[in-house]
Amino acid sequence: MGFFRKTKDIITLFHKASSPGSKRVAALLKQVQVEAAEKDLRPEFDLEVTEQPPTLDQVKTILDYVGQPGISSVIKGATSENEALQKFKQSADSFQKPLVVDWANGKAHVGENESEILKMLNALPKK
Repeated sequence: MGFFRKTKDIITLFHKASSPGSKRVAALLKQVQVEAAEKDLRPEFDLEVTEQPPTLDQVKTILDYVGQPGISSVIKGATSENEALQKFKQSADSFQKPLVVDWANGKAHVGENESEILKMLNALPKK
């Protein structure tokens, strides 16, 4: 009888290379990923860093993760999900970066607050 290893969770950073804050978030995520593999303090995860905007379906999912209070932090100037989706369709630049998404656990964080990002990553369930 074989044992199946669960695949690692995927953490995505929607990154803006010209932003010092986004660069710090990318460095933090890479450091945490290495530490997770070496020290087993938190579950390992696969890190995806992209400068591409999310797809419309990904934006809908992210908006679900952040809920009503977080919509304006994801899409600049939006106050509702419908307004956010319209603004995003008009201009992908309305999407705020850096934004970190934990797809498997339904969480997202906008901005460069390292303690909030670490709190999100530390909450990853042990596999």
